[in-house]
Amino acid sequence: MHATHRFAMGALAASVMLAGHAGAAEITDNEIRIGYLADMSGPYRDPIGPQGLDAIEMAIEDVGGSVAGADVVVFSADDRNSPDVGSSIVREWIDERNIDMVTGLVASSVTLAAVKLLEEENRLGLVNGAVSSGVTNESCSPNHIHWVYDTWAMSNGTAKAITQEGNASWYLLSADYSFGHALEGDVERVVTENGGTIVGKARHPFPTSDFSSFLLQAQASGADVIALNNAGADTVNAIATAGEFGITQAGQILAGMVLFSTDVRSIGLEAAQGLQFTKAWYYDLNDETRAWAERFRERTGSMPTMVHAGLYSSTLHYLQAIDAIGTDEAQAVRQQMAETPINDIFATDGYIREDGRMVHDMYLVEVKSPEESQDEDDLFRIVRTIPAEEAFRPLSASQCHLVNNDA
Repeated sequence: MHATHRFAMGALAASVMLAGHAGAAEITDNEIRIGYLADMSGPYRDPIGPQGLDAIEMAIEDVGGSVAGADVVVFSADDRNSPDVGSSIVREWIDERNIDMVTGLVASSVTLAAVKLLEEENRLGLVNGAVSSGVTNESCSPNHIHWVYDTWAMSNGTAKAITQEGNASWYLLSADYSFGHALEGDVERVVTENGGTIVGKARHPFPTSDFSSFLLQAQASGADVIALNNAGADTVNAIATAGEFGITQAGQILAGMVLFSTDVRSIGLEAAQGLQFTKAWYYDLNDETRAWAERFRERTGSMPTMVHAGLYSSTLHYLQAIDAIGTDEAQAVRQQMAETPINDIFATDGYIREDGRMVHDMYLVEVKSPEESQDEDDLFRIVRTIPAEEAFRPLSASQCHLVNNDA
C-alpha cells in the first residue's frame, strides 16, 4: 500500500526559510519527491512506523511546504521488512514517480538492498532506522547518509560501560539477519577490547515471539551479561521472557543494545528499571527537544523516539540544502548537506563525514525506577554524554572506499 502526501506552497509563515530561489528551474519536475519506506505493521511499527511520516511532514511544514519554488510531495509504503518488497517499491518510485530521495530505511537488510538502487540511479538515501554499521562501512556509497545511530555506536557505549564495571563474561543473543550479525560483531569487539570474554552465542529467527529456549541457554551459560542484539518487538519479548525466568533477579545483567522509549513503555518501569543502554537522542534532553516533542505528541498522541527525531532532522537538513543551492541533483545536495553543520532539535554541531556517517553526541542512559519517575514520559536518566568523536567508528578504521586512509 502506497500513500501520497502533497504539501501546498505557503503555510506557517513564521517558520518559512525559503522564499523562491532563482534556481527553481533546476528542480526535477518542479517538485521535491520524497519516499518514506518503513516497517508500518511489523516489529518496528511502534518505534518508527507510521509516526515517522508525521516527523517528515513536520520538517516539510517548517520550511513552508516548498523549497526553491517547488512543492514537496511525500510517498510512503510498508516494506514488510522484506528486501525484495523494499527493492520493488524503490524501483517503482524511481521508474514511475521520479523520486528524489528515500528516507526511513529501517531493517538493515532492506536498507542495503535499497541503497544499491539509489546509487545506480543517482538518487539520495537518508538512512534513519537501520542500525548496521556496515551501512557506512563496507556498504558505503556517495548516495546515502546514515543519520541516527549504528551498531558500532550502540555497542561502543553500552558494552564498554558494562564491561568496564567489571562484568567480564558475555553471552550474545542476536537477531539472525544483517543487523543482528553486525551488532553481534561490534559487541564482541568492544567486550574483548575491554578485557571481557564471550562465553556463548545464539541467533534467533527474525521476528521471534518465543524466546524461552534461547534465554534458558543464556541463563545456563553463567555469563555475567546477556546481550540482546535485536530491536523492537523482539527486544520487548526477550526482556519479558527474561523477567519470567528471574534472570536479572538471579544476578545476570540484561543488556539491551538497541532500545527505544516505546519499548520501555511496553515493558514497564518495574521490569525495565536499571537497564542501561545507548541512545542517539531523548526528548527530555533540553528545552528545545521538549518543545519539539510536545508538538509531535499533540500531532500523534505519543512522544517521539530517537528515529522520529532523526527523520525530522535529516529531512529538514535535506530541504534546507536544496533551498540553499536551488537544485535537487543528488550529488550537489549531498555536498551541500556535508558542508553545513547540523544544529537542530536532534544534534548540536553534527556533521556528515565522507563515508556518509552523520557524527553527533550519543548518550548512555539508565531506566528510572517507578519511584524516580515523575510522570509517564519520565523514563531515563543520562549516565553520561558520549562525545561525537568517541561515539562512532573512527575513519582510520573505516573500510569505506570513499575514505582515503593512505594519507
